[in-house]
Parts: sequence; structure tokens; C-alpha cells
Amino acid sequence: MLNTVACVLIDGVETFEFGLICEVFGVDRTADGVPPIEFRVCGEEPGAPLGTKVGVTITPSLGLDALVGADLVAVPAFTIRDEYPPAVLRALRDAADAGATLLSVCSGGFLLGAAGLLDGRRCTAHWREKENFAERFPLARLDPDVLFVDDGNIITSAGTASGIDACLHLVRREHGSAVATAIARRMVVAPQRDGGQRQYVELPVPDCTADSLSPLLTWMLKHLDTEHAVADLARRATLSERTFARRFVAETGTTPHRWLTAQRVLRARQLLEDTDFGIDDVARHSGFGTAALLRHHFNRAVGVTPNDYRRTFAHRPAEA
Repeated sequence: MLNTVACVLIDGVETFEFGLICEVFGVDRTADGVPPIEFRVCGEEPGAPLGTKVGVTITPSLGLDALVGADLVAVPAFTIRDEYPPAVLRALRDAADAGATLLSVCSGGFLLGAAGLLDGRRCTAHWREKENFAERFPLARLDPDVLFVDDGNIITSAGTASGIDACLHLVRREHGSAVATAIARRMVVAPQRDGGQRQYVELPVPDCTADSLSPLLTWMLKHLDTEHAVADLARRATLSERTFARRFVAETGTTPHRWLTAQRVLRARQLLEDTDFGIDDVARHSGFGTAALLRHHFNRAVGVTPNDYRRTFAHRPAEA
């Protein structure tokens, strides 16, 4: 049970991520059937204002000693840096040793990593920071494709909004679905989202800058809805099949089949966002041919079904 939640702030705290922690755990919702939670806002120096990116300051009223006895210690996002306050790192380690659950939102995971709490643990980070995170914390078992990771007493979330998913998941785990749904209803958010953060990763149409294959790649992008045998592509490039395959990997980093599949998934994403085509038409125009094949490759690459993706990202009402 989450009877006491302590939120730890450092300089450079992100206001939205701090706010969502407050919204889930710090607002009195006992009238909606949510158990009362004692919410503590803590910092290294109580009463000392902490800066943010948006020109306001946030002042924690309690010191790090208020982490003692907390069931949950929540860490919002903040500006990533090379070094973090040693006293805060010690307080987080002490809280973990005392049996508290630790939850991070977005870049808050860097603070847990700096405290050594993610060594050998499953965790996630924002997709734009995955290389940086993996380089800093090589012992962490990073999964960059999910919205959050529940590894028992440590829960890490990916980007900004996925912090809501992680917080509501923890409420559901500790207090049950009815309580999590009551909070979600007041926040007007989904109690639980499907898929992972792969669906939010930007996949731009590649610039065809490779000298020898640039015309061929451009032509392939214009003809994604037709079949392309390697022999036919090699013939169009006036190369032997072996030379073509070797040069294609050297210039694109992948095989012709995988490159085509990735571009067809990208085309399907664009069609799902910008058109009212049915799934069969999306499959045909993106080059997959059948809806079954589209669903297979789309779910494998993006992490959700085409219909689920459309419900989230369509720029116009989706077809019933």
C-alpha cells in the first residue's frame, strides 16, 4: 500500500513531470474512493527555491530526512547533467535499502542510475536518450521500446506522458484497478495504454545521399507498392547480385528486404495518420499487399496494431 509518497526535487526539475506526480499522489481524492496518501515534497535544502526551464521556481518544504518511512520515493525529470548532489544520491540509496519503492519519470532515471540503483536491473529511458543512458549506465538492463518497466521495487518510465502510465500502474498494483481508474477518470486519461514508445519514435523518410545507389533508393521509395526481387534491383543498378547486396548493406546499413520493410512501415504510418483508407487499402498502398502482412510487420516494428496506432495519431476521424 502507498500510504506515504515522497517526491525528491533537485535544481532543473521539469514542471510537467513534477506536476503529474503531484496529480496522481498528491491530490486528495478520498471523495472518489481513493485511499488517503501523505505526500511529501523534499529537497536537499528545505525552503530553498529550485530553478526550472520555464522561469519559475519550486520550493520543497521538507528535507531529505522526510524520505525516511516513505512507501514510495518518486523522482521527476530534470535537466541531465554530469554530476548530481551526493546527499540526494545517498538518500535514494538509503530509501531503497529501507524497503521503499522508487519510481522515476523520464530523465529522473538518470538520478537512479547515478545512485547505482539500476545496476543489473531492468529499466527504460526516453528513446532520444537511450544511447546516452546506455553509455552512462552500462550495467543497467535497458529496454528502450516500452513505456515503463516494473522491476519490483524500482519502476522507471520513458518519456513525459509515460510517467502517467507508470504512476497509474503502480496505483493499480498497490491499490487495485478501481482506485487507478478513479484517478485516471479525474485526470481524463486512459487508465492503461497499449504498446510501447516505439510508436512515438520519429522515423523520417531517409535522405538518399549514397552516390551509387541514390537513384535506385529514390525509385524504390516511389514504388513501395510493387514487389522488388533482389535480382531485379541489381539489374536496375547494373550490378551483379552479389556486388549489389554487398554495396546495399554498406550504404544503407541493412539488407534490401529490411530496408523496404522499414520504409513500407513508415508509409503505412503516414497513411494511417493522414488518410481514411481502410486497412486493406493501407496495406496495398504501402506495399504489404494484405492486411495480415501489414499487421504482422507493423506490430513488430511499432509495437501496436495499425488500428491502435490510428486511434492515437490520426489527423482526422478514423474509419469505423
